Amino acid sequence: MSKIKPSKGAPYARIMGVGGYRPTRVVPNEVILETIDSSDEWIRSRSGIATRHWASAEETVAAMSVEASGKAIADAGITPEQIGAVIVSTVSHFKQTPAIATEIAHLVGAGKPAAFDISAGCAGFGYGLTLAKGMIVEGSAEYVLVIGVERLSDLTDKEDRATAFLFGDGAGAVVVGPSEVPAIGPTVWGSEGDKSETIKQTVAWDEFHAERPEKFPAITQEGQAVFRWAVFEMAKVAQQALDAAGIAPEDLDVFIPHQANMRIIDSMVKTLKLPENVTVARDVETTGNTSAASIPLAMERLLATGKAKSGDTALVIGFGAGLVYAATVVTLP
Repeated sequence: MSKIKPSKGAPYARIMGVGGYRPTRVVPNEVILETIDSSDEWIRSRSGIATRHWASAEETVAAMSVEASGKAIADAGITPEQIGAVIVSTVSHFKQTPAIATEIAHLVGAGKPAAFDISAGCAGFGYGLTLAKGMIVEGSAEYVLVIGVERLSDLTDKEDRATAFLFGDGAGAVVVGPSEVPAIGPTVWGSEGDKSETIKQTVAWDEFHAERPEKFPAITQEGQAVFRWAVFEMAKVAQQALDAAGIAPEDLDVFIPHQANMRIIDSMVKTLKLPENVTVARDVETTGNTSAASIPLAMERLLATGKAKSGDTALVIGFGAGLVYAATVVTLP
């Protein structure tokens, strides 16, 4: 018989507050066209993107995260000292160690919480949300700060016609806390490692250090393969998340997919047969693909503009490099 005392957590968890930060510089397609042979019409028709935000030297991963986190903490109505854990999803923090989460925790005034980074690409926010939910229900933290943040402009090959127009910078954050009713559904997540070559960094850091190629490592992807996988396979995962939560498409109020590409978003809406009254996040048009930050940024904008409201039932799904994915149904804060 175990002598270990059982953990005492909350019955359930919920998103209590959300915040976002977009860099001040807005980059239109015309700027992208300075380094690739394309057109504004081609970029818009293939991706739906008209502008994206690129960070300045001062808008670091930590600085953007702190801005977004402050808004989320205030929105949740708690103090920074109440945060028991900080989870940061990012692929663009260039120090292998220490985790950027520790610096962010200090800068937001969270005291001495558990703090760590996760690397799950565009699915990272969903992974972090699931970990936060587990912490709260298990009892190891009462409030968890989950951040998705990227400076993908640092990892973009400005001369690559296939990807130069896709990526943007920004940070999104949520505070997850206790709930007396279910407000974050079961997560359907996983990976398909046999497809890991479809989205990748061009050169590993150790190879870069050893060979010093002229070009800095950048993100590259096989666009058509990623598109087919996202549209057909991720629609199945989204449906599984709805089924796991006991939610029918007609019961949804909001759909917040990873903001990868407008064509992918529209195709998923069609495949899932979502009713016209379901609000669909299309933040990609003006924010670009911000990887781990895209879902919380899109959530923040929908709430700020009144297109979504507190208490709405939302399906969120992230997917990307790995290939990895995570989908769940949540109640909006």
